[in-house]
Amino acid sequence: MKIRALLPLLWLGFLILAVGLACSTSSGTPAPSEAPAETQESAPAPTPTEAPEPVETESAAVASLPDVKKAVVQIEAQGTFVDPEVGFVVNAAGRGSGFIIDPSGIAVTNNHVVTGAALLKVWVQGESEPRNARFLGVSECSDLAVIDIEGEGFPYLEWYDGAIDVGMDVYIAGFPLGDPEFTLTKGIISKAKTSGQTAWASVESVVEYDAESNPGNSGGPVVTADGKVVAVHYAGNASTDQAFGISRDAARSLVEELRTGKNVDTIGVNGQAVSNEDGSLTGIWVASVQSGSPADKAGVKPGDIITMMENLVLATDGTMAQYCDILRSHDADDTLSLQVLRWAENQVLEGQLNGRELTVTFAVEGNEANTNANANEAAEGEYVNPDASQPGDFYYYTDFEGDVSSWSYFLQRGNDEGFTQTLENGKFRVNISKQYTWVYFLYDDYTYGDVRIDTVAENLGRNTNNVSLICRYSEDGWYEFNVYNSGKYDIFYFDNLLGSGYNLLYSGGSTAIRTGKAVNEYTAICKGDTLTLGINGEEVRTVKHKDLKRGQVGFGLSSFDVLPIIVEFDGFAASVP
Repeated sequence: MKIRALLPLLWLGFLILAVGLACSTSSGTPAPSEAPAETQESAPAPTPTEAPEPVETESAAVASLPDVKKAVVQIEAQGTFVDPEVGFVVNAAGRGSGFIIDPSGIAVTNNHVVTGAALLKVWVQGESEPRNARFLGVSECSDLAVIDIEGEGFPYLEWYDGAIDVGMDVYIAGFPLGDPEFTLTKGIISKAKTSGQTAWASVESVVEYDAESNPGNSGGPVVTADGKVVAVHYAGNASTDQAFGISRDAARSLVEELRTGKNVDTIGVNGQAVSNEDGSLTGIWVASVQSGSPADKAGVKPGDIITMMENLVLATDGTMAQYCDILRSHDADDTLSLQVLRWAENQVLEGQLNGRELTVTFAVEGNEANTNANANEAAEGEYVNPDASQPGDFYYYTDFEGDVSSWSYFLQRGNDEGFTQTLENGKFRVNISKQYTWVYFLYDDYTYGDVRIDTVAENLGRNTNNVSLICRYSEDGWYEFNVYNSGKYDIFYFDNLLGSGYNLLYSGGSTAIRTGKAVNEYTAICKGDTLTLGINGEEVRTVKHKDLKRGQVGFGLSSFDVLPIIVEFDGFAASVP
C-alpha cells in the first residue's frame, strides 16, 4: 500500500463527536433454523414397581464473580468500510468484548464493536483458537448486537433482577486494548440513569459508573458481585473517570427481540454523527451498508452523508438523537424521505427509504483536496513542494524507490553495529540485531511548523518493537509518537534545552493498532500547540503542548530485550494538515 492511500480522500475537517468509542455495523442475518430432531428407538417403559432414578443436572449459569470470565468472550470484527478521514479502508479488524446469555452460544455485544464486519471471530475462555459467529440482530440506535457463536454447552450470564441504584458495587468484565487476557475492574454506580446520546448511538437508559475502562471493553458486561448483568458497557471517558453502560432496563427486552433475527431502529447502515468545523454541514456518515437493507435498496453508498430524513436536518447537536428519534417514530417498512450528500462525487441526491431510489438533484462545489494535482503527481514517486498551502498538499513525498541521500539518522541509544538499513523492493527496511537500540531517521532538506506525516510499516520480527513518528526536530528537542505493536502508544516531548529528556505527554492503548506481525498505517499531526496521533485511519489521541515551533520530520524504530526487530517502511509523506 502506497502513502497515497493513507491521505484523506475527503479532508472535510470532520469532527467525530464520540467519547471513548472502542473500536457501527447494521448487518443482520436470519435467526438460525432448528435442526430436525433425531429419531430414536423407544426405551422400554419402567414396570410399576420401578421408579425412574432422578437425574441431577448442573446449571451452566454463572453464580459468582470469579466465574464471570467463563462467559465473557473477545470478539474480532473484520470488514471493509469508508472512513470519514482516510477514505476506503480494506480488511480492517478491531476487537471488543461480549458475553454469552444462553448455553447455545447466544451472545450480546455492542453494535459498534461489530461495525462493518464481513466476518466475526470469537475467542471463548480457555480456547486458543477462535470460533466463528454470525449476526442474529442489531440495533444501531441502542448500540446492541446479538450474535450466535458456533457450538453449544457454554457457561452463560443472567440478568440482575434487583433495583439498580447509586452506590452499588459493579465490575466491568472484558478484554481492553485487544489484550487476550481477561480483565475485571471495580467501581460504583454514580448515576442510575443518565443521558445516552453519543455520535454513534442514542440509548434510552444508561447507567454511569467509575470503574476503569479502555477501548476493547465495549460490549462486555457490567456485573454485580455475584456475577449478574447490570448493564452492557459501551463508552468511557478516562480523563473524567466516567464509564457508561446500556442499562439492563433498556437492554434486556431488546436483546430478546434481536435474538429472534430482527433488526431494530436501523436502516441498514453503520453510521456516526459528523459535522464540519463551523457546523454548517451536519449529518450521519455512512461507513458501510448492509446488503438488501432499506438503505441499500434506496441507493445509499459507503462514504455518503445522510443530511436530512423526513425533511429534518440530522446531527445538528453532534449526536444520533434526531436520526434515531425519526426511526423510533416509524415502522421499519414505512416510506421516509431522504437527502444524501455524496461528497466523493460532489452531488446531492434525494429519494426515499422503502420508496423511490436516490437520484441526483444538483452538484455542489468541488472539493480542492479531491482534485489536488500535487497528490496525484506525488503518488508516482518522490515529490517536493515547499510552497504547499492547502490541506492535503504534499510538502514532501517518497516511496523509497531510489535515492535516500536526503535522509540521515541518529542513535538515541545503542551503536551503529546494532542495526542495518537497506532498500528492498521499494521499501526501507531496518533490521535491529542488538537489544536496546533506538534509531531515528530524519528528512534533512526542509523544516516544518504545522505538518502532517504519514507512513506505512510492516512488522516482520517479534512483538516488542515500537515505531515512532517525529515532528519539529531541532537542537531544542522534538515531539515523538511511539506506537508499540503490542497495542500501546506514548506521546513524548523530548527536551534538549533543559536536558530533561523524554517527557511523557500521554500514554494509552488502542484496538486500532494491529498487533504482532502486521501492517499498520501511522499518522502524526503537529498543528499549532496540538499533537494528534492516528492509527489505521482512526484518530487515537490529541494532546496539547506549547514549546516547539519548527523542525525536521522523520521516523524511528526501537528494540528492547527480544530480537530480531525487522520493520519495512513503505513510503513517507509530509503534507499540509
